[in-house]
Amino acid sequence: MKKIIQLLTLGLLLLPNLFFAIENCDISGTIQDANSGTGISNAKIDLYNESNTKIKSITSKNDGTFCFESINSGKYFIYVKANGYESVKKYAVSKTLVETSAIVIKMNIEIVQKPVPVLEEMSISKDYYSGAALNEKKIRASYYPNGGGTMNYNSQVIHNTESYDKINDNEFKSVAKDPLSTFSIDVDRASYSNVRRFINNGTLPEPNAVRIEEMINYFSYDYKKPKGNDPFSITSEYTDCPWNEKHKLVHVGIKGKEIEMDNVPAYNLVFLLDVSGSMSSPNKLPLLKAGLGLLVDQMREEDKISIVVYAGAAGVVLPPTSGANKSQILDALENLSAGGSTAGGAGIKLAYQIAKENFIENGTNRVILATDGDFNVGISSDGAMEDLIKEKRNDDIFLTILGFGMGNYKDSKMEKLSNAGNGNYAYIDNILEAKKVLVTEMGGTLITIAKDVKIQVEFNPKHVKGYRLIGYENRLLNNEDFNDDKKDAGELGAGHTVTAFYEIIPAGSDEDIVSVDDLKYQTENKPKTTEYGDEVLTVKFRYKEPTGTTSKLISNVVYDRSIPFDRASENLRFAAAVIQFGMLLRDSKDKGESNYKNTLAMARNAKGEDFDGYRAEFIRLVETAELLKAKN
Repeated sequence: MKKIIQLLTLGLLLLPNLFFAIENCDISGTIQDANSGTGISNAKIDLYNESNTKIKSITSKNDGTFCFESINSGKYFIYVKANGYESVKKYAVSKTLVETSAIVIKMNIEIVQKPVPVLEEMSISKDYYSGAALNEKKIRASYYPNGGGTMNYNSQVIHNTESYDKINDNEFKSVAKDPLSTFSIDVDRASYSNVRRFINNGTLPEPNAVRIEEMINYFSYDYKKPKGNDPFSITSEYTDCPWNEKHKLVHVGIKGKEIEMDNVPAYNLVFLLDVSGSMSSPNKLPLLKAGLGLLVDQMREEDKISIVVYAGAAGVVLPPTSGANKSQILDALENLSAGGSTAGGAGIKLAYQIAKENFIENGTNRVILATDGDFNVGISSDGAMEDLIKEKRNDDIFLTILGFGMGNYKDSKMEKLSNAGNGNYAYIDNILEAKKVLVTEMGGTLITIAKDVKIQVEFNPKHVKGYRLIGYENRLLNNEDFNDDKKDAGELGAGHTVTAFYEIIPAGSDEDIVSVDDLKYQTENKPKTTEYGDEVLTVKFRYKEPTGTTSKLISNVVYDRSIPFDRASENLRFAAAVIQFGMLLRDSKDKGESNYKNTLAMARNAKGEDFDGYRAEFIRLVETAELLKAKN
């Protein structure tokens, strides 16, 4: 371990004429945070005489002020203690016969470190980190999914307690009864890298770990760039459905505007890091430190980095520090070690407080929470944590959640918090994924260009009998939510692409769709066949500026110009392969003719240039999953 980061020199200023003395006070003043200058409440202040005898003890008020009354002339010194700050000792001068003494005491944030031995050196198969060397201690793990197994860390045995919310696939809906489909966008990609972790460890994933929209959106697509004042472009296609020849596919793609890194506004980033005992294994805290180190390397002088940790208690290990002081930031990260229980609620409160105190107007203000999600002390229920996050998002401070580890991984909790906090969510299974999220796609991860982005699709019954939205099950909205600017929705980052698909049952099909009975007191609206006869559907988008409160509306029409699947764009064909893979992993009732053979063929034919190799990696995952399926 490197030596603990050196504390800033404690500042204590004796300024007799700076403040007017408080009425009836012989010694008065203010206790302040050395960085922000804000008053520190409830600080304990002890007054001693020259003989080192305590005279009085008081606490500071909400604004940090304090007042000692009935003090004789003479010299005294003061001790100050406050939670989260280094203690201070300083002589002060009381009033003489004609004047009093007013002082300002500045306190520096205390650096917290609770060293706990990490696990001993262990061995592991060479493929565990997908070939990415971390130079960290390695782990020997025997992992069994779906709740029944254990993981062995040397002599330690940890039962699998991973949790995932239940996903019920969207059903087909009748256009005659439900002509509108409304949902929030989702740019999270955590599900794909988590699924990859399962497969690389030799098991098929828990079906509820497979969120198809996150698997699709893990990949970037070659959509047209935005033009004009809107921060994103809209692309649509209409084609045959490859897994059901009687159906059609509608593809909708959004491309966020890109920002040149030279023009990126200043960052105010607060790293909120879980250093509890559950984070001790090498694929958690050591990987976390390595990943955040990659992000720190990108920081500039105008950027500010703070580090808050939480275990049995929450504390600050690095006050707001310029990105130019990389060695100081990296040393603070390096000195972290794991131990204790997990008081996540206290850490979140402290992180948002620091982010707000150091808020950068027109900058990027964000809390980055890195954890395995295993909160077990303090505010731990999903509902209470969500309420806390929802309250904090009103300060225009956004949230990024980075998930780590396995065995006790709490995907369900972290996805809820991300959705509640104007945030995004990624799962880091190796150092290459950390680089993808925190370096390659840093703009999309950290810079929000539009918030509360909602999509509403209206289907034309002349062409569509029924439809189902593929994925986005936990992002569905009521139709009336689309025009309600108070309703929260997803955020879009710089350069991000968002992709959605509808599977369509064409009008005239004899396929039955489960629906409600005909209405008794009113009749269905008849389609306007002459005026909009060649329109299949209309897609409407609402979004707000990152700090805005009023939404803007744009729309896009999909016309009845279906093309054969093999002539569709590479974007559509590759995304369709990802959908098929997701349906196979979930054993979806709607998978139709999907199988691993045609999924592989589809992905290979649409791989394209694949500069970063993510599509080639996907093909290998499909091949591996096919072998694992054959063994079961």
